[in-house]
Amino acid sequence: MSDWEFVKDRTAAEGAVWRSVDGLLYKRTGGEDLRVEAEFQQLVAGLGYPVPEIVDSGSEGGTYFVIERAIGDTSLHDEALCDTRRDGQVGDQVISKAAAVASKILQAQARHPLPAMPWFEKAAFAAEVFKENPDFDSPRVRVAVKHAVDRLAQLPLVRGHLDYGLPNVLRAGVIDWQHHGPIPLGYDVYPALDIVAFKGGGKGYSIIPEQRAAYVTALDETTASLIGQRVSEHLGDFLLVKCFFFLALMRPTDPARHDKHIKWQYRRALFTMGLDQYESSGTIDTGAFPTLGRFAAEHW
Repeated sequence: MSDWEFVKDRTAAEGAVWRSVDGLLYKRTGGEDLRVEAEFQQLVAGLGYPVPEIVDSGSEGGTYFVIERAIGDTSLHDEALCDTRRDGQVGDQVISKAAAVASKILQAQARHPLPAMPWFEKAAFAAEVFKENPDFDSPRVRVAVKHAVDRLAQLPLVRGHLDYGLPNVLRAGVIDWQHHGPIPLGYDVYPALDIVAFKGGGKGYSIIPEQRAAYVTALDETTASLIGQRVSEHLGDFLLVKCFFFLALMRPTDPARHDKHIKWQYRRALFTMGLDQYESSGTIDTGAFPTLGRFAAEHW
């Protein structure tokens, strides 16, 4: 590995990320999951998705590896953090860059729709959520989910990222396709700014309502040209699924980890708040979500 510099361990997977000494290539190591991800990434690259080009892959020493061309070294998440530290808020340029990349994703997805198939269970990690939170496996929740899924059946089904957000978005494309799967068009990109609120202030920055509105408006211009529909009318449906996604695998196994218990209860509270809003208005206002700090102060 003398030609490579260690960057970080991979998140939620075995292996690590390395960068070539000239900064032009990245090398990821892992197991079978990485091989599957690489095959998917090569597939969508051929379909016009803005993803890094894979130049080599294979096995060495019992470990799978992928080498891909760098598409930048700063994510939009990093740019948002930099803006906030310097100016106190995320700059509008980050929002416009996010919209530009999202538009490229939408265009590639819309050109290559999939046949109808189940998607909610995987995208929402629903089985894990119900296993850890059996009280949420209720007729009330099932009715809300059915309503959202039925509405989303109006949209084309496409190949999606599932864990799309500013940390995975660079100016030239999108990285880390580990959790790929079928999704309704727009599910990846429309909630990308709203999901910052699910982190409870831990991202180090927040997105103001005017920026979320500008982002969604830009995406609507793209989807209107692609499918004749402004997909923002489904943002509430998308966010209900995200309420599941961000609650999955949150229940702590160590009773001594009080911090993890608080975070689990916080995500449960966001799930309930989102459900209440969705039932009453058909949408979810993430701007009304409390921060984790405020929630902890009020409940512990």
